[in-house]
Formats: sequence, structure tokens, C-alpha cells
Amino acid sequence: MNASATKGIVLAGGRNLRLHPATIAVCKQLLPVYDKPMVYYPLTTLMLGGIRDILIVSTPKDTPRLEDLLGDGSQWGMRLSFAVQDEPRGLAHAFIVGRDFIDDDPVALILGDNIFFGSELSRLSQQAIRDNRGATVFTYPVKDPRQFGVLRVDAEGRPVDLEEKPSIPKSNLAVTGLYVYDNEVVSVAESLRPSPRGELEITDLNRVYLKRGLLDVVQFGRGMAWLDTGTPESLLEASQFVQTIEHRQGFKIACPEEVAWRMGWLSDADLVTLADSLAPGDYGNYLRGLAAEGETV
Repeated sequence: MNASATKGIVLAGGRNLRLHPATIAVCKQLLPVYDKPMVYYPLTTLMLGGIRDILIVSTPKDTPRLEDLLGDGSQWGMRLSFAVQDEPRGLAHAFIVGRDFIDDDPVALILGDNIFFGSELSRLSQQAIRDNRGATVFTYPVKDPRQFGVLRVDAEGRPVDLEEKPSIPKSNLAVTGLYVYDNEVVSVAESLRPSPRGELEITDLNRVYLKRGLLDVVQFGRGMAWLDTGTPESLLEASQFVQTIEHRQGFKIACPEEVAWRMGWLSDADLVTLADSLAPGDYGNYLRGLAAEGETV
């Protein structure tokens, strides 16, 4: 399996109740995380994995707004499509919504409110996509795993057990909102029974692959950051994190123009054209600076 053959899905729907009243009129994926819309962060994570064909799944109200923001992706050398999930039916339901988009290809799914950062992100995600046998989950050690799906691994790092929000966790490895699947994921999702809350759960889907012996795990450790933006506090913390890194290092996090350029999907001239299309300011100047550096290399 290679990254270019793998498609991507960003799940950007949901009711976003914990962020009310900020999300009464707009989905949280359109809210800013410091200097960029939240959706830029999961989108660029998939791009760093080498994925250029991506489906954005959102609500009937917010899908047109996301289309206005992101366009068809051609400006970044990729292809973006959009699909409506009329009401929240669980994370695994995204594969049913995206059935025609996925077609005969493998697919990576990322939740629209998850932010990943670290120097190893691109390498690890590309390797996971390339080596995926059935399903691959990405885990992250957390202090209190009771609010997450929790994965237990054996001494060799192989997954042996998967629980959803256990009261007594058997591990500190939380399953993050980034997943890679083979093409069987659509039929597996269709075979699931709704949970007591009426949704198709991603944990149940992953358990199917675990029982088949086809679930692999990539463990994000020190040097990687995984941030959730589902509450006002975590949204503020994520913005402060991005601000701190960008101000200290002078590099932007989750800049799709830069990622596309560094992946070789855009030329220096393309980057300047994108910069000129933006209102005068720091963001456009940053892109021009990248292009100028590229010309001198």
C-alpha cells in the first residue's frame, strides 16, 4: 500500500455541544485555533501522510461553509470532495457516508478536532499507510485514560485488548483520532450494530480488526503532541500551544500551502501566487518568505 493510493476522510460534523454558545451557528472545525481554521490541522495531517484525495464529511448546514473555505483543493495540488452526514451516527458511519468516495481504495480517517504535532508525524504516518495490513490505530500515553478508548499491548507492542472509556484502565495508551484502514472497512462498518447511544462506534470497528489479527498500532511518545479541541479550555490551550511554537520557531503549524509546497505538489511560483491572493498580512508574507528560500536552495 502506498500513500498516493490511499484516500483520506476528515470527519467535521457533530453537534459540538460542549462548545456552545460558540458553536450554535457554526461547527467547531471552522473556529480558529490561533491563526488558522481548526479544519486546517487534521487536513494537513493527512497531507503530511502523502494523501492528496480527501473527503470532508460535515453537517448539512456547515458543508457549504467548508466548501467556501477549502474549495476543491486544486490550489494546493490536491482534490477535495464533500459529503453530508445528516445527523451524528457515530465515527464509523463516516465510511458508509464515504462509500462511493472510497471505492476500491484504502482510507485514512481523522477527526476534525484533533491536532497532531511533531517532527516524526510525517514519517510515522507515511510508514503506517505503507505498511497497513488491515487497520492501524495511533496511540498516545495520557495521565488519565478513562475518557478515551484505551489499547493494551503485549511485551512486543502488539495490541491485545481495546476498551472504550474504562472505569479501571488496563493501560495508559489512549487511541487518538487518526486511523488507517484497508478497503474492507466499508463492509465492516455496515456490519456493525448501533451502540446503546444509537451510533456506530469506531471502537467496535477496531475490535473486528483486532479479532481478525489485523490491527496494528503506532505509539506516539515523547516529542509528539496530540491535542483535543472539544471544550473551551482545550481550544484555548491548543491555540496557546500553536502560538508558542510559531512565535518561538518562526514556522507555521498546519499551513496547507506550505505542506503542499514541501511535498512537491506546488512550485515556488505557485506559492507566491497563493500569497498574493491573500489579504496583506503575516500569513501571506510567510508564504513569500518560503518561496524566496526555495529559490535560493
